[in-house]
Amino acid sequence: KIPAFLRLWRSCVESMWQDIGVALCLVLVLEGILPFLSPRSWRETILQLAGLSDHNLRLVGLASMLLGTAALYWFH
Repeated sequence: KIPAFLRLWRSCVESMWQDIGVALCLVLVLEGILPFLSPRSWRETILQLAGLSDHNLRLVGLASMLLGTAALYWFH
């Protein structure tokens, strides 16, 4: 028989992976909205991002991560 703490741990781990899967699915849905609604504008934006220096692109990535973290904290 499996001890109770191991059953609880296993349940938590399974739930975590399910939550991560749901989050990744939502990312795919959200990432697909702009190319679906406005492909030309999306393409122009991607081309502009491709032209940024590594430093500026890192700043855009950092801003995106901070904004996402703040939104997650606010919604949670």
